[in-house]
Amino acid sequence: MIRAAFFFFALCPALLAASKPNVLLICVDDLKPLLGCYGDKIVQSPNIDRLAARGVLFEKAFCNQAVCSPSRSALTTGLRPQTLGIYELSTNFRKAAPDAVTLPQYFKANGYRAEGLGKIFHVGHGNVNDEASWSVPHYSPKTISYVLKENNPPESTREQALFENKKEAWKLPRGAPTENADVPDNRYGDGMIADEAIKRLEAAKAKPDEPFFLAVGFLKPHLPFVAPKKYWDLYDPASFKLPELQKAPEGAPEFAPSSWGELRQYKDMPDKGPVTKEQAIHLIHGYHAATSYMDAQLGKVLDALDSNGFAENTIIVLWGDHGWHLGDHGMWCKHTNYEQAARIPLLVAAPGIAGGQHTQALVETVDIYPTLAELASLPAPAKLDGRSFASVLKNPATSTRDHAIHVYPRGEGLIGRAIRTQRHRLVEWKKPGDAPGTAVLELYDYESDPTETKNLAADQPEVVEELRKLLATHPEARRQVSNKPDPKKAETKKSSKQDRGAAFDKRDTNKDGQLTKEEFLLNQPDPDEAPKRFPVFDKDGSGTLSREEYIKGGRK
Repeated sequence: MIRAAFFFFALCPALLAASKPNVLLICVDDLKPLLGCYGDKIVQSPNIDRLAARGVLFEKAFCNQAVCSPSRSALTTGLRPQTLGIYELSTNFRKAAPDAVTLPQYFKANGYRAEGLGKIFHVGHGNVNDEASWSVPHYSPKTISYVLKENNPPESTREQALFENKKEAWKLPRGAPTENADVPDNRYGDGMIADEAIKRLEAAKAKPDEPFFLAVGFLKPHLPFVAPKKYWDLYDPASFKLPELQKAPEGAPEFAPSSWGELRQYKDMPDKGPVTKEQAIHLIHGYHAATSYMDAQLGKVLDALDSNGFAENTIIVLWGDHGWHLGDHGMWCKHTNYEQAARIPLLVAAPGIAGGQHTQALVETVDIYPTLAELASLPAPAKLDGRSFASVLKNPATSTRDHAIHVYPRGEGLIGRAIRTQRHRLVEWKKPGDAPGTAVLELYDYESDPTETKNLAADQPEVVEELRKLLATHPEARRQVSNKPDPKKAETKKSSKQDRGAAFDKRDTNKDGQLTKEEFLLNQPDPDEAPKRFPVFDKDGSGTLSREEYIKGGRK
């Protein structure tokens, strides 16, 4: 009896660990709900579709901001961008919340082995990984990679340098926006990530007493649209058509749309104005090819999960960090509050949850953190903006929210806070702290106008009033947290002027006393908005900025 009791208690840690569900978190960069399981008839996404068949698909899931770093901070901290006060790429979330316990860090503290592969946090543009979140060092191949010799300059490309936090990245050549090479899957980053994920799952099989939290961050379909040739060959370019709507919504404020500066940083893309029809079709083709390539890598990971015996005891989440404008409204990339940028794919499969279900429940990215904690029977994390939707997984006809909220910033400190209900979206544009009466408003009705052709705010004041009541239940947005060292108290206004002069000298790389547009855009923290400021600074319309124009243009 004593020996039997000793044997039982010796096994207890292993038994308790085995009862804990594993977590496989799949994060996909720039993936919109352009997928077979979401009803698209062209895209080929068989592995995402089979994941949907084993879990619950969320039809109305929304990011908290349609840009990489703030969206990923929302996922990992459970805090919205307007709570953190971080709306751009360069500021690390710990600048605003130094003691935040991230999602993987929380699972690590509760006995899990937390491992991260690929893009989970946004690394680059001045931002860094979060070492405290992982049990072992994070793994990631190059974010921007090419195979063909003509696309691989010896000194790297501008975009890759930005993701590697290299200085003076603007001096480097622009990279190609697409690549189609007849190579194996693991010549590009997502294939390497899938290979590594398979190794981690095989290693986990040998440690049954240690549950895992494995976060796998696929890089595609983020620009550049690179994929092996066989994925390009899945599609006939003639099958693609441009979206019918090629202009911003009627009555929308001029600052609300995106100028898609991200795409313009690539070779052969126009500095201003639209792409050609041929370019547009090729980009749409590339997005589809990159999506199918990423989907195939996901399939390999799911196969490894199942073959190693984890299928019955693993929570699987597939999450896209934000949507993507694929030519609609004449726009590309993300960086707006519109539906194509804000709506995301979200699939959840878990032990005890019936598969093949769809739900109309409204959810936000911040809701994933508390949901995973509840599904894993861990204590509810404290002080999160998110709300668990575990009950929706058990009954997809229910909901835990009557609205979702997300944001996007524009220049001069303007923040657009958006309320999304089942039918409407209201966007309130104003500076944090300013009176509500100063706001510029947008209203869209997705029953009568699903493609956002017209801003209805002036036509439907009663709807605006009701939605602003919902917005008033949320705290005011926090101003952008500075990523710079705190200024010394002894600094004077004069020294600030000297700083503007020093900034001019730093940008004036050829020392001709003038800044070209390219020099002006060097290391700007908001690359999508910065091009709009150049003509404002350029008072004489010469196409370059004098020292005086630059210094005066930066004064508040």
